Amino acid sequence: MENPSHIVPVMVGDPVHCKAVTDTLLNHYRIYVQPINYPTVPRGTERMRFTPSPVHSDAQIADLIAALEELWAACPVGKGQYVRLAAA
Repeated sequence: MENPSHIVPVMVGDPVHCKAVTDTLLNHYRIYVQPINYPTVPRGTERMRFTPSPVHSDAQIADLIAALEELWAACPVGKGQYVRLAAA
């Protein structure tokens, strides 16, 4: 997603998977990433918000990339599969 600021949004498009990925990043990898869900963004545009800064080391960025690759490979959304919730 294009963005004019230092905040890097990564589209997920599903609130359950967005929260699951961000929870796993925190609980298993000790990486905090903010999930952005409805009502902050419209339904179907749920995303993760990354805020990299100069204090993040190259090693920390590499660890984040490795964790995201592992999680995205296991995530149904990463495979183009979306779960529709009854309340949606």
